[in-house]
Amino acid sequence: MIPEIKPDKYRVSVTLVSHQDGQQQVLNVAGEVITKGSQLYIRYEETEQGPQGEDSSVRTTIKIAGSELKLIRHGAVQSEQTFQSGHRLPGYYRSAYTQFNLSTETRKLEIVRDGRSLTVAWDYDLYVYEELSGQFAISLHIQEEIKL
Repeated sequence: MIPEIKPDKYRVSVTLVSHQDGQQQVLNVAGEVITKGSQLYIRYEETEQGPQGEDSSVRTTIKIAGSELKLIRHGAVQSEQTFQSGHRLPGYYRSAYTQFNLSTETRKLEIVRDGRSLTVAWDYDLYVYEELSGQFAISLHIQEEIKL
């Protein structure tokens, strides 16, 4: 009988920094990490402002498996983007007001795990309807929240 590997789950602080066209956005939120075998799932919730100024909730899951990162968002916005260095991969974006297919061409993806801390950095070109829509540089830092 093979012993079942129990997923490990712990609370983290998440810092996501996004650079596009000289603009920087920083997101600091609480989240959780779930490890299942060699796969790592980072989940957090953020509030976005909708077109009418209303606040809406979006749940984000980042899945890291090997040399691939997948960004999945559910809620007021639904989207999926996949990043793998040197590859152009399909995705989508849907909201109450618009929807379109997209693709990401990842120039760089670096994943560094140190115990329960994680740093990920990736650069990519975003294509919407096969047209270049923007160039992004993202960094993600995960730090376990220490229980007092």
